[in-house]
Amino acid sequence: MSWDPERYLLYSDQRALPFWHLVAAVGHLTPDVVVDLGCGPGGLTASLCERWPRATVFGVDTSEEMIDRARHRQVDGHLSFEIGDARTWSAPRPVDLIVANACFHWIDDHRTLFDHLLPQLAVDGVLAFQVPANHTEPSHTILRDLCSSPRWRGQLDGFPRTGTREPRWYLDELGSRGLHVDVWQTTYLHVLEGEDAVLEWVRGTTLRPILERLSEDECEEFLAAYGARLREAYPSRGGKTVFPFKRTFVVAG
Repeated sequence: MSWDPERYLLYSDQRALPFWHLVAAVGHLTPDVVVDLGCGPGGLTASLCERWPRATVFGVDTSEEMIDRARHRQVDGHLSFEIGDARTWSAPRPVDLIVANACFHWIDDHRTLFDHLLPQLAVDGVLAFQVPANHTEPSHTILRDLCSSPRWRGQLDGFPRTGTREPRWYLDELGSRGLHVDVWQTTYLHVLEGEDAVLEWVRGTTLRPILERLSEDECEEFLAAYGARLREAYPSRGGKTVFPFKRTFVVAG
């Protein structure tokens, strides 16, 4: 799946809030090695160097476009970026903190993912991640209905996909591995500016694998139908749209 860093960075302030809250939850740590899985264009990853100036920080993402954008932030021996998949990438030495901000929901099998990541933690290392939990909200239910409709099911049935599990699952799964686990959910009420703001938000993330399966003309048709229903579900008032977005946070170590 290709990514467009410029489109993703629309509403970047709102997208960054969960990252800051996740990092705040591990603010007591003094890590030597930090890995940011799904680092995107790298701006938030670079902030980890400011938070822990003595740490070596690795940013990892599957997207060449994102890593190309991130690499101009590299600092030799301190901050580096590389293409890699969270399911297979391995750190060169034990990691004190693995951060994953809105990354794991793209991966179906979280149990196998944890099997791969947890052995890479140092003694007293911490895994901290957040995943969207908005899949019962109109932004996603409308999209799911549209993808499974007679017009689109041949190409898009089964979308949007998510590997996200319920909070209790993370508590039980990681707790059964002998870890101390904190799990919580937060619903953000994002106030978005601009025309078709919710559509623009999901075009930066959720819609990407869907639109890649359609021709240019089909994309226009699909976006017109989806956008019309989103405007009904999320009416704009005075050029601003309130977009509730729930996320699940997990800190385990």
